[in-house]
Amino acid sequence: MLPCLLLPVLAVGLVRAHAAEPHACTPLTPAVMDNATVAGLLGHWVYIMGASTYPPHVAEMKELKYATFTFLPGSHDDEFSVTETLRLNETCMVRNTSKILIFRHNSTLMHVEGQEASMAELIKTDKELLVLKHSKESFLGLSLSARTPNVSKEHLEAFRAQLRCLGFTQEEIFVTSPKDACPSEGKEKDKATSATAEE
Repeated sequence: MLPCLLLPVLAVGLVRAHAAEPHACTPLTPAVMDNATVAGLLGHWVYIMGASTYPPHVAEMKELKYATFTFLPGSHDDEFSVTETLRLNETCMVRNTSKILIFRHNSTLMHVEGQEASMAELIKTDKELLVLKHSKESFLGLSLSARTPNVSKEHLEAFRAQLRCLGFTQEEIFVTSPKDACPSEGKEKDKATSATAEE
């Protein structure tokens, strides 16, 4: 589920120029998928915001209030295991049944969960950010994740400007909020311990 929620969609041929945008959009340059880039993807990420024109993904993204995910080494150099923590409306859930396959020749990540697979191209950006350009049929999608929920105003505005330039409407853009973060297992255990002590 990582990026249906975190892996929405993009077809370059159908990028819609924003009518009010006088300049060409900043090019989305694919990252060079070398060993350093792949190693730099490992670890914890926070999903910040995304946009999609694909109706099923728009419906899913409306429900997604907050999400984090962790890339861990997989069974070989070009595979990650994934652990995701999601809040969908009021429900928190943890998933660790999916994996990421890495295709270095075209800077593409494939998210595989069961029989479902989603493709995304890794875009060159700041090392503390993760920008994915997604492919699903002939629809457009872009997502932003970061190492922490505290992304600079400059980075957020640059990403928003890219979305506006690509023609996304406000109804197609979704932003998560740290206030909706799921409690960690440790905090939940602490609460349970406190409740038991009070009894």
